Amino acid sequence: MRRTIIGVIGSGECSKEIATTAMEVGREIARKGGLLLCGGLGGVMEAACKGAKEEGGITIGILPGDNTDEANRYIDIPIVTGIGYARNIIIAKSSDILIAVSGGYGTLSEIAFGLTLNKRIISIGSWELDESIIRVSTPKEAVEKAFGILSEV
Repeated sequence: MRRTIIGVIGSGECSKEIATTAMEVGREIARKGGLLLCGGLGGVMEAACKGAKEEGGITIGILPGDNTDEANRYIDIPIVTGIGYARNIIIAKSSDILIAVSGGYGTLSEIAFGLTLNKRIISIGSWELDESIIRVSTPKEAVEKAFGILSEV
């Protein structure tokens, strides 16, 4: 049986507060049995992966470079691409749904790719482009909403 892949997107550098939010997103994904897919580097990505690992989850990192050593220490499955930010399309396409935690322009590109691919986007303090992005306040709400949406499909 195929497991749900939740893409967690956000900046490679973030505040402690945003890292705490991302860690809880990762924990919730793991508690629900989802696979966490991200860009594999630091900041939001590393914090979400750390949270997932604390709950026994599995993490996948789509890396921009050519070396698996670039992955944060919480990545179980590092996938090197050698294509820089162009990897963002792979993250969007490979995810069943995306959860954006804060984020900069790289996150914005992942959101744009997700919307283009008709993926649902859940935002915790991230870009507010239009009404198609689902805004939530807490990590638990984000993950529950994600699994709820996917169970309807």
